[in-house]
Amino acid sequence: MSDAELAEYLRENGYPEHICRAGRAGLLAKWAAFVDEVERGYKLGLEDYRNDLDLRAIIALAGLDAAADDERLRRMLTATDTRVWESSPGDPFWDFGYPKNASGELLADLKAEALAG
Repeated sequence: MSDAELAEYLRENGYPEHICRAGRAGLLAKWAAFVDEVERGYKLGLEDYRNDLDLRAIIALAGLDAAADDERLRRMLTATDTRVWESSPGDPFWDFGYPKNASGELLADLKAEALAG
């Protein structure tokens, strides 16, 4: 996927213009920031969490390397046999499990959908 195709894909899918303009580097930076949030304790709900997982699917679609941040996220996940989203075809690891430090709105939403005990 070329930079222009990526920008068009992001625009067509409703991503904010600053993300579209930031391109590949912006996607990777946003993913890293998401993983930072997960490590600190994700403060938003499940819908926002799923939107962030969609970001990772776009990174995969664009063929970008997010291995270092992926590994950080893997270390933070629990219940990795539980699918919490379907961001892309197949079984990408990020669609399974949720942060082991989930609390507040995220944990309440996970429980409401019977994804966490």
